[in-house]
Amino acid sequence: MYNSNRLAGGRVPHPRSLLPLVAAAFVACTGDAVPLRIDWSSHPDRRWVGPGLWANRLQDWRVADGRLEATAAMPLRTVHLLTRSLGAHEGRVELSATFGPFGGTAVDSGQGSAGVLVGAGRGLDYRAAALIHHASGPSAGLYAGVDTEGRLFLRDLERGAQTIITTDTPRGPIDSVSIRLEARPRERAYDISVEAALWNTNRDTVRITTSGIAADRLLGGIALVSDSRAEPGTRFWFSRAIVTGTKLERHDDRTAGPILGTQHTLSRRTLRLTAQFMPIGADDARSTTLEIRRDGRWTAVARADVIAPGYTATFTVPDWDDTRDTPFRVTYPLTATDGEAERYESQGVVRRDPSAQDTIVVAAFTGNHNVAEGVDRTSFDWATDVWFPHGDIVRHVGAHRPNLLFFSGDQVYEGASPTRADFAHPYEDYLYKWYLWLWAFGELTAEIPTITIPDDHDVFHGNVWGAGGRATPPGTSGAEAQDAGGYKLPADWVNMVQRTQTSHLPDAFDPVPVEQGIGVYYTDVLYGGVSFAVIEDRKFKSAPKPLLPHAEVWNGWSLNPAFDPVADADHPDAVLLGERQLDFLDTWAADWRDGTWMKVVLSQTIFANVATLPDTALTGAVIPSLPILQATEYPEDERPVADMDSNGWPPSGRNRALQAMRRGFAVHIAGDQHLASTIQYGVDDWGDASFALCVPSVANFWPRRWYPPARGANSDPSAPRYTGRYRDGFGNRITVHAVANPSRSDRVPTRLHERAPGYGIARFERTTRRITFEAWPRWSDPSGGGTPYEGWPVTFDQLDNFTAHAAARLPTLTVTGMTDPVVQVVQETDGGVLYTVRIRENRFTPPVFTPGTYTVRIGEPGTERWRVIRGLEPVAGPDTVVVAF
Repeated sequence: MYNSNRLAGGRVPHPRSLLPLVAAAFVACTGDAVPLRIDWSSHPDRRWVGPGLWANRLQDWRVADGRLEATAAMPLRTVHLLTRSLGAHEGRVELSATFGPFGGTAVDSGQGSAGVLVGAGRGLDYRAAALIHHASGPSAGLYAGVDTEGRLFLRDLERGAQTIITTDTPRGPIDSVSIRLEARPRERAYDISVEAALWNTNRDTVRITTSGIAADRLLGGIALVSDSRAEPGTRFWFSRAIVTGTKLERHDDRTAGPILGTQHTLSRRTLRLTAQFMPIGADDARSTTLEIRRDGRWTAVARADVIAPGYTATFTVPDWDDTRDTPFRVTYPLTATDGEAERYESQGVVRRDPSAQDTIVVAAFTGNHNVAEGVDRTSFDWATDVWFPHGDIVRHVGAHRPNLLFFSGDQVYEGASPTRADFAHPYEDYLYKWYLWLWAFGELTAEIPTITIPDDHDVFHGNVWGAGGRATPPGTSGAEAQDAGGYKLPADWVNMVQRTQTSHLPDAFDPVPVEQGIGVYYTDVLYGGVSFAVIEDRKFKSAPKPLLPHAEVWNGWSLNPAFDPVADADHPDAVLLGERQLDFLDTWAADWRDGTWMKVVLSQTIFANVATLPDTALTGAVIPSLPILQATEYPEDERPVADMDSNGWPPSGRNRALQAMRRGFAVHIAGDQHLASTIQYGVDDWGDASFALCVPSVANFWPRRWYPPARGANSDPSAPRYTGRYRDGFGNRITVHAVANPSRSDRVPTRLHERAPGYGIARFERTTRRITFEAWPRWSDPSGGGTPYEGWPVTFDQLDNFTAHAAARLPTLTVTGMTDPVVQVVQETDGGVLYTVRIRENRFTPPVFTPGTYTVRIGEPGTERWRVIRGLEPVAGPDTVVVAF
């Protein structure tokens, strides 16, 4: 149960932190009028505009010389006030602000303006409303301002910035403006008056009034606006703003910084926790403290510095007491230029290790688009097309009571989520979009251990073949750069991305950086007896274009019709995971110490290409334009495709990874494809390797599909036509158990729901060693009788991940003096480990695949209770070996 006093994103304020003297001077008051006064006179210079405020975009504003400044000469740059909104009740409201122009030209034909925005995002979550900027459209609000020629106006941003009323006579140029908007109710509507004192040649004061404004237009958020539509455009500064009135609603729990949220893992009694900060300034404190609450008292247990770029602080606490739930808080002193400091904090809970729990539940996610299309256009439907902050998914995931969260990648989309990629300001642009992810999911990450890894879009690629960390060739961009292999953006930027998303994971198995000094994070996490291998299936992967010139690769697709991906796509030098990660998987699959009873591999995407396209399509570029079908429709002209961005390529690298995974009977959970599926891999035969869950995307623009031309072999006649045994476009063996194809929907917003969005749930049962995979629609409420997508749940046994088809058996092992021992089977011919597993209870008949002699190791690894039995051979009938402890 989440603390009811926690702020959105899992933050609980220090008692005084709601009256910050530095970020905004909140004025305490009584009665219905709840004024808010904001000024920046005591703020040090910084990119972040202060708690209680949200800037669009991060890189478009700063605090400098004691005032708020727009740094981008672009349309409708906004700073939203989070702690006050206009309520549905009748009442009066008054807003005032002081601002002035700078930069650009003194007069730009009135195409620049500034002022206040009211009624923004009515009916939306306040975080969604806080995104309103750049575009007019439904729910965009009413904009009162003054242009650079001194004209006062009131514009309706819901009707294409249509002018409601204005002063026609230019009175510019202006040096500064004090504007005041007042709205009063009358006859179920509102009268609005706007007055402006102009610091111009004549020191003019101008006023406009209008009446009959519908009451619902004064409902929602409030923002400051700098609007520039000329080149070079005028930007604007603000020195103060005051909001008061009986129509205001007060929301002191709605803050955004200085600490936005936290992520943590708990593994082998070591806590690793990262606090994510907003961009603090050079004169702000660099140190922060982690405190825990025990026996009614808060105690400091660790300190850490805030690292830039990225603004993260990571705490490591060994010897953690993992037998109890422990509240924590990260505290930080925010200091004003006058020396006064205010303490802020972000709270959460580190839950006890669920080692005694019979079922461990993992919730998994991928692909986090925030809007239906980019907002940086002339018009945008703010009322229907903002999917952020994904409140339905957050609520529904919470109902499953997961023990662990896994975000498999694309937490950030560089383009159109909500804005296009800004390669001129990549550090701030990434953080702006990353902050949205944590703002949405921070309520969960504050209390649930979380594993987060970046994928291609997180590093501002459409596709990424990391090629061991090298840089893409100079002078290239887009698909040309990506196809060459490597990273487009600088190494320290890539490391910043990784630090924000993965620094709370345990130490890397082998921390040696790859090329350019880019760090690695592949590691393992042991929680609740389930051992998770976290791997990087992009960073080491070869780019196909240099290896396969005859394929004429573009963006991972062969454009040569004569190229046969089944016969010709593999290459002896092609790498998927690389030797370092394969060595890690071998070590990890054999390591069942500390009570491990289940193995799970987590990566960006699955090791198969579960996708089809029409026969006429050369590449996946057609996917967004393909018609979404009714659930009962089935196209007859599609074929499995060979997309080398998928980890069906390279096939030999894929098979080596699966061979390592199945030695630990590991399942695979991943994302990226946007097409939810549960499959079982095949290496030498169908069904001889791991089951995999590809989870649905949170929200996507790219709805892949699976419509193979014939029913798969060995499928259940009652199952959908697309299930059964197949070879993917590269010839890899897969058995498809369930798929969630996109389908027409009457749910709104349609563009969200018809693309089969949602999340994945995996359940691991200790007593039975049964595993259940589920793919859930985001609209389905598990607490209200909701169900997963058709075809799920899929349930299977741990041993099904490798040995279900074994043709021979060693003598049955009967163990006395120990329950649930670990069994490791070694081939004596080469000394290689065939597999390792913790068995149920005390009897096990080890399956093997070939004749020969085997060594069996049994007991509790890492202790003296470990036996070795050599020279065992397959037996035809009953035979027993007793192992006594």
